[in-house]
This record gives sequence, structure tokens and C-alpha cells, in this order.
Amino acid sequence: MSEQELKIDLKSICKNIIGIGKNYKDPSKEHVPTNEDPFIFAKPISSLITEGTSIKIPKGWGTIIHEVELGVVIGKTTKFVTEENAMDHVLGYVLALDMGKSLEFDKYPILLIKGFDTSCPISDFIAKSKIKDVDNVNLKLSVNGQVRHDGNTKDLIHKIPRLISYLSNFFTMDYGDLILTGTPVGISTVRHGDLIEASLEDLANIKFPVVEIQ
Repeated sequence: MSEQELKIDLKSICKNIIGIGKNYKDPSKEHVPTNEDPFIFAKPISSLITEGTSIKIPKGWGTIIHEVELGVVIGKTTKFVTEENAMDHVLGYVLALDMGKSLEFDKYPILLIKGFDTSCPISDFIAKSKIKDVDNVNLKLSVNGQVRHDGNTKDLIHKIPRLISYLSNFFTMDYGDLILTGTPVGISTVRHGDLIEASLEDLANIKFPVVEIQ
């Protein structure tokens, strides 16, 4: 079976979801943030969902925030790799949503903010060869037809080889593990009854309704 024909069910093989925050430049601003190291968090596997499942707002929250991201799927055991060979460890990609309670990391436990059930919706697997230039990929997200995110991975602060190499110094990543690379500007809130639609150029399109647990 060729790489193009790979059918990967991440829900059955993924063991770790590692998220990267504060990782996009704002194209409207001249100043570029200079985070020396990536901002890292994790999501439980129970947060992972695919189309056909609703995003569920925990009871009493009312609203949550949305972020659209390129997800990198690891293809083999990854530990202490260099930036030069980091892409050899990539199996492919997904279009992902990183749903959260807020960006107030000093007020709430980060696992609660980022890790609740259904907080990591993803698309079907995208073969690595289908993205010719991972540093130039368009991401869009709309809520009820209104565009919220419209960005490009060229604005990533820490590029994907850097992220993989950096993370591999601390974590052993294995086949099927997922790295969420960050979101472009446009973070906003969604509530019960909203419909999120997102796209990764013409490679992935996803729709997820939002409901609040009563």
C-alpha cells in the first residue's frame, strides 16, 4: 500500500497528544514574539473525536474557545532527533481543532482548560506527500458561516522540525502520536447550537456542531 493510500485511525493508535501554544505571529503587527522555547501542554486521548460527534461544552461553562491547527502525526519512535532529520519521523498530518475553556492559564488548571472530553476534533489522516511545503499551508475556520481564523503556517514561530526536535528531548513519541502546532490569530468563543467549519486548503474539510451538556 502506498503512502497516499494509508488509512490511519488515530483514535485507535494515538497514545499522546501534545499541544503548542502561542506559536503564531500576528501578520498585522511588526513585532514578532520571541519565545525562546515552545509553550507546551497535553490533551488526554479522551479529547480526540472525529466527524459525526459533537463538541460538548462541559456543564455550566456556557462558552468555550476555538483554535484551528495543523496536526503532525508521528510515524516512528522519536527521541533525541535533530531538526535536520525531524521530518523523517513524520507520517502525515490532520486538520485539528484545539477547543478550550479560555486562555487564562493562571486562573484554571491547564488540563481542565485544554483536556475536557471532545476538545480535540480532527479530520481524516492526510498523507505526508500531499503537503509539498508544510511551511506554506492555509488554515481557515468559520462559525455559523462567519470566518474567524484565516492563517498560514508560514507564520509559525517555532517551525515543525524545531518542535519535533525540541519535544523529543523530553518525550518519547511513537507511531500515531499527535502534535498540535498552534493556531493563527482569530481565537473567539462558541456556544450551544453553533456550527464550526474548518479547512486545510483542499486537503481537509470538517464540520462539528457544538452542544452544551445539560
